[in-house]
Amino acid sequence: MPDIRANLPKKGRGVITNPSGRHEPLQRLAIDDGWALEEDDIAPLRTTVTDEACRSAITYNRSPDLPFDRSINPYRGCEHGCAYCFARPSHAHMGLSPGLDFESRLFAKPDIARVLERELEKQAYACQPIALGTNTDPYQPIERQYGLMRQILEVLAAFNHPITIVTKSALVVRDLDILGPMAARGLVSVAVSVTTLKRELSRKLEPRAPTPEKRLATIGALSDAGIPVSIFAAPMIPALNDMELESIIAAGRTAGATSAVYSLLKLPYELKDLFSEWLNEYAPGRASHVLSLLSQSRGGDLNDSRFGVRMTGTGTLADLLSKRFRLACKRVAMDAIGARTEPGTLGLDCTQFKAPPKAGQQMALF
Repeated sequence: MPDIRANLPKKGRGVITNPSGRHEPLQRLAIDDGWALEEDDIAPLRTTVTDEACRSAITYNRSPDLPFDRSINPYRGCEHGCAYCFARPSHAHMGLSPGLDFESRLFAKPDIARVLERELEKQAYACQPIALGTNTDPYQPIERQYGLMRQILEVLAAFNHPITIVTKSALVVRDLDILGPMAARGLVSVAVSVTTLKRELSRKLEPRAPTPEKRLATIGALSDAGIPVSIFAAPMIPALNDMELESIIAAGRTAGATSAVYSLLKLPYELKDLFSEWLNEYAPGRASHVLSLLSQSRGGDLNDSRFGVRMTGTGTLADLLSKRFRLACKRVAMDAIGARTEPGTLGLDCTQFKAPPKAGQQMALF
């Protein structure tokens, strides 16, 4: 029988195991072979980044749950390591694990800005807001090295293209010199994700993401720069952090956010087992209660992918969470963005979009 010590939590990582993806013909199972008996004997898990050729920069969707139909993701995988991340199962398409592989074996698209510029220059391109940060965080730690998000912003600013950004990283303030002027032209809004105000819980749930205090400070910096900013209270996890909903919204308002949005935890595919493992390790006394309440809000399962309910859930608990959210926003005079709406996509100006002239290109007479 496999020894439980083979699956010890790894310092600085979100999930505990590294199971094979659902598309793999063989399944991996970690066992203790007797050589590494203690956590200190296990070598730390290093992050690796692989460059990936970019065929297209913009991804389109037809989801009725989202008010945007296009997005850009400069990276695959995310080093923040959030145990609840709904994007984890996407790593299975790469032949990798949605577990530890997702947060340690990353992919970057070094040529994405050049490809994006080429796509925007096409005559058939029709401008609509582009969402950044919809799958993995564009400001995750490797952005400091690669700078792909900044390159993307430079292209979008040159084209006067409206955008929305969702992030939990303080690194977004690095680009205030681009975002500030775009905001003055009605071209950008940012949402900062805050899952909990408790530092200890955040450290376990989101081991490589900035602290809650730093995220609130980021909201303040964005607001001071004149950038419309929302607080994204997500995901709400029953009996773990949902009791903080009102406090998170109030803290966001104090920091400078003018609107808020929330979503209920969803556990697609491999994430069901990965998050259950996390609960049994870090909140064993609550694990069965959390999963039971989530199941009650997901039609008897741990995930419900139906359009219209996948973001908010159904049932008594889900309805109560929705009412609490709207009352909390009203109490602090904050706009309550619909739970099925990406923060800040409304009100952006698409009429200014225009391809910038290239060097040596003749200017239009009219």
